[in-house]
Parts: sequence; structure tokens; C-alpha cells
Amino acid sequence: MVLPDLHGRADLLAAAVARYPEAHFLSLGDAIDRGRQNMETVAGLLRLRAEGRATLLMGNHERMAQEGPHWYREYLGTHDLGAYRRAMEGFQSWMRAGGDTVRQELGGLTLEQFPALLDEYLADLGRVVYVTGDGQIHSEAPPADVPSVLVAHAAPPVAHEQHRNPLSAALWLRPFEGPFPLPPGVVYSLHGHTPVRTPTRLNRHLYVDLGAYETGRLALVEIGNPRNLPEITVLCGRGSPELAQRYPRFGEPVPVHPVELVPSAAAPAPVPPRLGRP
Repeated sequence: MVLPDLHGRADLLAAAVARYPEAHFLSLGDAIDRGRQNMETVAGLLRLRAEGRATLLMGNHERMAQEGPHWYREYLGTHDLGAYRRAMEGFQSWMRAGGDTVRQELGGLTLEQFPALLDEYLADLGRVVYVTGDGQIHSEAPPADVPSVLVAHAAPPVAHEQHRNPLSAALWLRPFEGPFPLPPGVVYSLHGHTPVRTPTRLNRHLYVDLGAYETGRLALVEIGNPRNLPEITVLCGRGSPELAQRYPRFGEPVPVHPVELVPSAAAPAPVPPRLGRP
């Protein structure tokens, strides 16, 4: 069961787990910042992984969050002021892109006192996986005669003029920068990163980020036979779904099954859209 960008919506993660208590969840990344339940979201994902019930991928927001702590540890080991400068620049870049909501949630956030739970989450995240019809998740592309679905945060891992490293491209590229070639045997690819009004297919790429942190809508993608489109359930929780009207419209919509969640007084109000890097 693929989970696109949660962005701190622990309530929607809990609803997904409650609805599919036996599922193995594949997180597309961007589970942190922008929303108001970041640490609870991280704790929930780590708990699922410890139980053998989740595979966690990196999003561009996790990549940004890694930069400051990485270079700060480098500085502590070398006392290189260049490393310290890069740590400060990376940390501030993440703050502007959404990390400030994590700081607000914690009542403060510095590189000197970076939360151990968040550090644990950021330390071990995949980039690209392949799902076959038997439900197995592979870190490498299966043989060409075995149909599979490529799953990555933003795009397939391709060399691009802005991202020479294909694994970096998989975190950042947008649909308008494709279409992207797929390895032999891959029927289609599945991504978050670019918010869409409804799950959308463009060529052989499927985009399912519905802007959960502000719209309250989370797509759950059940990959079955790779030769068929997946079954998609959209959880409709607390949020402002009308904000999706500002998301780009492209490609063709795919069928979904909407599920209205019972409103909860404990559910957080959506955070207003922030300026900064998407």
C-alpha cells in the first residue's frame, strides 16, 4: 500500500493503518514538515518499519532536512569552517522550505540539539524500489520478463541536465520535465512530489500526491497486477480540499474510491500554504 506525501499528517497515517491493518506500507517520502504532527508521523512510520510493515523512501524534503545535520557532524569531526557554513546554509534552506513547522512544533530546533527520533528517521531511507505482482519490493529492477512498478518520490532515476545523479533526479524532477524512460519490464512508475487535483496518469507515470497537509486528502495506492492500474482509495479527512484547485492540471485522471473520515476534534487544522521550495 503506497503512501504519498504525508507532510506531518499523523492523523491520516493512523487512519490508513486502521483501514488496512494487515497492509505493508510503502512511503513515498515527504512525510515531514509543513503539517503539525511531524514527530508523531515519524514515530508512526518508524514503528511500522520496526514491525516489518513499512518500507520508507526519501523525498526531497527529507533530503533537505539531512543537509544541515550531515555537515554539522562533519564540522564537529574536523572543525572545518567550510563544513560549518554548509551546515548553516543547508539548515536555513530547509527551514524556508517547510522545516520551520517542525521547529514550531518542537518549540525550538537547532543543529546542536537535533531530535534523535528525526535523525533516526532520516538516517535510513531508500530512493527507488520496484514492486512485482507477488507484492514483493525489490531494491533493483527485476528481470525484463517480470512485470513491475517503479516507485520513487518524484520521478524515475534518470540522468537529467539539472540532476546528473539519477538518484537525485528521482527526488526532484517534475512531470513537465518528462516523459522519462523506464527500465525494461517496468510497466509504469508511481510518484508523489507534484501535487495534483486527483490521481493522474501522464504517459506511463502515475502521480498521487493530493496535498494532504492542506487538503486533508490522502491517496492510498494498492499495487496488484502491474499490468493493470492500481486500486486507489482517497481518505478525505479534515482540511481544505478547495485548495487543490490551484494544483496543476495535466494528463488524465484515474478512477478512485473516496472514503470520508469521521471528523475529530483532535485532528489539526491545516497549515496555510508557505512560501518556499515545493
